[in-house]
Amino acid sequence: MRSNDIFRAGDLPIYEIERNLITGLKTNRRLVIQAPTGSGKSTQVPQMLLGHDLTSGQIVVLQPRRIAARMLASRVSQEMGVRLGGKVGYQIRFEDRSSIDTRIKYITEGILLRQMLSDPEIPTVGAIVFDEFHERHIYGDVSLGRAMQIQNAIRPDLKIIVMSATLDSELLTNYLTPCETIASKGRMFPVTVEYLDKAPDERKTPVWDLTVRELERILPVIPTGDILIFMPGAYEIGRTIQALLYSPLTKHCEILPLHGELPPAQQDAAVARYDKRKIVVSTNVAETSLTIDGISLVVDSGLARIARFDPNRGINTLLIEKISRASADQRTGRAGRTAPGHCLRLWSEMDHRSRPERETPEIKRIDLAEIVLTLKASGVTDMEVFPWIEPPDPLTLARAQTLLVDLGAIDRDVGAITQLGRRLIAFPVHPRYSRMLLAAHENGCIPTVALIAALTQERNLLLSRQGDHIEEERERKIGDSDESDFVALVRACQYAQSRDYSVEACSQVGVHASAARQAGRLRDFLLSIARSEGLNVQTDNTDTDLIARCILAGFSDHLASRVNMGHLRCELVHKRRGDLAKSSTVRSSRLLVACEIREIGGRKGEANVLLSLATAVRMEWLEQMFPEDLKRIREPFFDSAINRVVVEQRIVFRDLAIERKQSGAPTEEEAAVILAEELRSGRLALGTWDHSVEQWLARIGCLAAWLPELGIPVFTNDDKFVVLRKFCFGAFGYKDIKSKPVMPSLRAWLPAQYQALLARHAPERITLTNGREARVSYAIGAPPSISLPIQSLYGVNGTIKIAMNKVPVLIHILAPNQRPVQITQDMTGFWRDHYPAIKKEYQRKYPRHEWR
Repeated sequence: MRSNDIFRAGDLPIYEIERNLITGLKTNRRLVIQAPTGSGKSTQVPQMLLGHDLTSGQIVVLQPRRIAARMLASRVSQEMGVRLGGKVGYQIRFEDRSSIDTRIKYITEGILLRQMLSDPEIPTVGAIVFDEFHERHIYGDVSLGRAMQIQNAIRPDLKIIVMSATLDSELLTNYLTPCETIASKGRMFPVTVEYLDKAPDERKTPVWDLTVRELERILPVIPTGDILIFMPGAYEIGRTIQALLYSPLTKHCEILPLHGELPPAQQDAAVARYDKRKIVVSTNVAETSLTIDGISLVVDSGLARIARFDPNRGINTLLIEKISRASADQRTGRAGRTAPGHCLRLWSEMDHRSRPERETPEIKRIDLAEIVLTLKASGVTDMEVFPWIEPPDPLTLARAQTLLVDLGAIDRDVGAITQLGRRLIAFPVHPRYSRMLLAAHENGCIPTVALIAALTQERNLLLSRQGDHIEEERERKIGDSDESDFVALVRACQYAQSRDYSVEACSQVGVHASAARQAGRLRDFLLSIARSEGLNVQTDNTDTDLIARCILAGFSDHLASRVNMGHLRCELVHKRRGDLAKSSTVRSSRLLVACEIREIGGRKGEANVLLSLATAVRMEWLEQMFPEDLKRIREPFFDSAINRVVVEQRIVFRDLAIERKQSGAPTEEEAAVILAEELRSGRLALGTWDHSVEQWLARIGCLAAWLPELGIPVFTNDDKFVVLRKFCFGAFGYKDIKSKPVMPSLRAWLPAQYQALLARHAPERITLTNGREARVSYAIGAPPSISLPIQSLYGVNGTIKIAMNKVPVLIHILAPNQRPVQITQDMTGFWRDHYPAIKKEYQRKYPRHEWR
């Protein structure tokens, strides 16, 4: 392996805009830089600001990913010939390699927002550089909004620079106005793009097998240069590397993974140069900030794992999705940095045209609780007036605030941050885990709970797909618990620590050694913060009940109740449902909290909601910890299984019924109301509510419309409920009312004087001038009508009218086969104009009928 060569500054394309950058920042406080991938903007622009003394304060460079912040700081410190952590440093969550002397500081986006919270003036910061802003991470969006507020209100000297290779320049320029925009064309070499002839069938050919197959096809054509393969996640990277190791065409290559879960040494190894051909299999971490020199061929799966939050169900999803066209272009550009290159896209050209132009910003697709709490703590009272680049979904915002109310972090009535909420902000983790740590202080178990919080922040501690013998060995040496899935994880981490994180010892029990080491570091970091906040970190009570109560404090909105103890199906707070993960050891408890509720892709495109990292909960804990959220409700309801109204006693936590039992009988009024609603909604049907009933109601509605001066009342849906309630009084089951006549109850609703008017002006039957009777049909919004054979209408002339002789009756004249031959209101015209032809036609067909 050879170290990365250090470019001479003038060799990088970004230096073509150096003069414009200097003059731009001298005349304007805000600058937008658009420069292609590999132009050097991430490493050189901060050095330009420092070299030209454009600010006396610290130059803070925001990166969307921890790996990029660390590696870019390392690269710049090498270029400047200074110690990392001195003049050039970085800070990411749980790790700070900077000092009071640091002038260029690479940080992840959440770090800056917390700095703005602790000191809104950020007096030591002279310039903020938002790098790779096109990725639109939520902390980048919010930090930019806060930076503009600070610049406008108290720091006019603060300089704001936004950089990216692919920006929605119109959106950003309008947002930052007044600002200056500078574009660098760069010196990209041409890259040929190749698509598959047709879309692959992932059910038949997994993406890693497809990648190796296509790579073997193309390698003989491109015999030199390194190769970069994009995969959606660590699992797919592992399978791809495994497949590459079996390929005869890649046996002389250096094959390396690259993703955020790897330890720093392995990340550095992926970007280093080698004396032989290198194949790097990476997530989208290599799409933007990180430049891997020497790449001539990119093989792009076109996929990425995208985090989303479903506000309707309050769950996080992490599904493999197709990347946008902009992301595909970013990946393609990795092959044309130092020489002409080639990009093989493992999808069809038609598929490419159907993809979105850009990724959806994080603000529109992830949980906002941590952001909302941070903004509340910094004085933003109304989320709607904050200067969002694009406002978040109102439902997602409401979900975040509901969670914070559940945690006690914001006031339920006025929405302001509480004292507890301000304490939660001290910890750089989701408010759930902060709440757990405060509960752990009260229960004297902070070290264990800090380890649990650390275990949820990073990759899985337990290796999957290790075989039964590994799982048996793990259970024998470490054990598990039916009280909490965290017990096994904590013991596994402690086991790894006791073995000094030996890879060999850990692998024997299926434990990820580096994940355990990292979890230990994060625990220590959380403990140091807890110590600085004056919390008790010395006592470590390992009682599982106390630890479970701490977990409940952070995840009360994830309370679940097993639907049936023989199945894994659960109901959750906020009207959600999911299945307890098969790997969970918490099987004997009916009540539990799940620290992870996520939607994962299943077979045939199905999605499953899984509850994992579960902990058993007891009813008495809910009574002690959340007395205001626990209610006992007596509720009568219609039990469709027995077709009767019954009474159920429920214990409800927020909106989740955690205990149900039938108790006593309903009152006559309760039963009547419930049965009436079942009838009104159509869930139950009355055999006696027939056509004659509907016609009676139609007569009332028609007469009210025809003669409003009579004051006939209109039968509304509410009236229907009143009638049905009286009709059902004294009944408790469907069989009591199914065949009971309903017409008497309906007639009782209409006062006698109106019944008389109804019979006179909207009669059920009318007598014709020839002495025959006919039944009148009524329909709201249509004229009344009768239907009679021709022979029954002999002697009827003119127009028949009802309703004070104001409404003509439509006559359906029927042939002997009972089919209409004419529909008219004018019988005189019918006999004169139409009857002769009809008589001539039908007299031959029906000679036995009378034809006048």
